[in-house]
Amino acid sequence: MKPFILAGITALAAAPVFAQDEMMGDAENGETLFSRQCVACHVVVDDEGETIAGRNARTGPNLYAINSRPVGSDEDFRYSDYLPILGEDGSSWTEEWFVEYVQDPTGFLRAHLDDSSARSKMAFQVRHEEDAYDIWAFLTSVSPEVEDEGMADDGASDEEMTEGEDAAESDG
Repeated sequence: MKPFILAGITALAAAPVFAQDEMMGDAENGETLFSRQCVACHVVVDDEGETIAGRNARTGPNLYAINSRPVGSDEDFRYSDYLPILGEDGSSWTEEWFVEYVQDPTGFLRAHLDDSSARSKMAFQVRHEEDAYDIWAFLTSVSPEVEDEGMADDGASDEEMTEGEDAAESDG
């Protein structure tokens, strides 16, 4: 009986550690950080033209819906030659990519593009990882929810997937 009690206590003590891995940052703190660190270059303006955060900064791209559009795809912003390459296959920003990028934009591009000459236009770096998570939480909290995260990794359309499923069902 004692081993079960010890195992239960250990599991309960470890639960906050596992939960922390699943938690997003603090959106409220992220809004404060965005107002202090990001508004000089960035703005969050929704599809109707309403400014959610920032002012008329155009040094950096609009960060609205950053989690649901391809990397480097703001048509109103002129990116470096490198960042849009990451979005050519339709890849969107993830929390992991965002946090890594804002802490070292040029290093991120060099690592992900395997190109030592890659450079980012973004010179500012978020110093603390927790702050980067908080900013991401804020940006995603003011963006539309991401629909259909279950897209096929191979780029197959819904129709192609349905046809494949129908064929698989008729084979079985």
